[in-house]
Amino acid sequence: MATFRDLLSQTKAQIREIDTAEGDARRSSEPETVFLDVREPDEFEQGAIPGAIYIPRGHLEAQIESRIPDKNTPVVVFCAGGVRSAFAAKTLSELGYVDVVSMDGGFNRWKDQGREWRAPRTLTAEQRNRYQRHLLLPEVGEEGQLKLLDSKVLLLGAGGLGSPAALYLAAAGVGTIGIIDMDVVDESNLQRQIVHNLERVGMRKVDSAAKTLQLLNPDVNVITHDMRLDASNVEALLSQYDLVVDGADNFPSRYLLNDASLRTGTPVVHGSIFRFEGQVTVFLPHDGPCYRCFLPEPPPPELAPSCAEAGVLGVLPGIIGSIQALEAIKLLLTLGDSLSGRLMAYDSLEQSFMTYKIRRDPACPACSIDPGEIIIAEYDQFCTPHARH
Repeated sequence: MATFRDLLSQTKAQIREIDTAEGDARRSSEPETVFLDVREPDEFEQGAIPGAIYIPRGHLEAQIESRIPDKNTPVVVFCAGGVRSAFAAKTLSELGYVDVVSMDGGFNRWKDQGREWRAPRTLTAEQRNRYQRHLLLPEVGEEGQLKLLDSKVLLLGAGGLGSPAALYLAAAGVGTIGIIDMDVVDESNLQRQIVHNLERVGMRKVDSAAKTLQLLNPDVNVITHDMRLDASNVEALLSQYDLVVDGADNFPSRYLLNDASLRTGTPVVHGSIFRFEGQVTVFLPHDGPCYRCFLPEPPPPELAPSCAEAGVLGVLPGIIGSIQALEAIKLLLTLGDSLSGRLMAYDSLEQSFMTYKIRRDPACPACSIDPGEIIIAEYDQFCTPHARH
């Protein structure tokens, strides 16, 4: 009967090993080489090689292809001493990875020889429990969750679209959520603006929303901007955040936001609703169409009645705002394909989704010119008055 030592010897005969010196040389001279750490979580928390991808040995087969999709990528596998990494290297070869080596001596020898390492930032036990379903997703994992906790998202409006977007972004662990709104909670809001409640009637909307989000997730830092978005503050606001979730309910804010986002390079997840229909798209500055490519000029008031005038089904903004939150998280984690260049239109009566292509206008007065030439101006005189979602 073969012993573990026999099995290890057979495995090592089937793979290639390198020492820590060669591993260090590869790390500094071959930037395309990926270091793969297959130790257990408690070992990883004690220290790690900077830049290494971490996948515990028991999760390797399930996660490796999503973390290292190109099987031609050079991979240096390491564990604590070189045993588990040998078996992991053999597994990777069997999965089709063509340039895999195991680092003999592992992290322990690397550390003992004074090579670069650091104590990695990790989630607390409470955070691991809270975000457990995210951690099970190889595309998110602990690295993605930490990225969400480091992210900053600005919500334009704490109304119908901002409410569900705020709740799901906070629940997901987006670490900083800014909310700009200058309104107060009214009973007529409660049919759709689910971040507020009856006890908050008369309270500033930003304060009401902040209270709800902080009760939902104490990890989240909520920054309130109880002000009107205008030409004097829009660039400074956008510069503080990674992206904007646009729940604006009027055309002046949308055009103002578009122009400022092009100047600051801030992505915008746009949403809008009307009666039983909603729309979502993503504007990536200078990497796709902008709002002015989609709608060069605001429609006349008679063709764009407000929700206060035309009404809106209360659950509709919940659907559209949730899709906006999803698109925001995808952008923060660089997951999947965003809606940039596509407009998703939803009809709640037909229960149908349609997607339309939006093309970038080479003659667009906003995104076709140098960002420094864009003039940030007010557009109130061209658009309908404030129209609540």
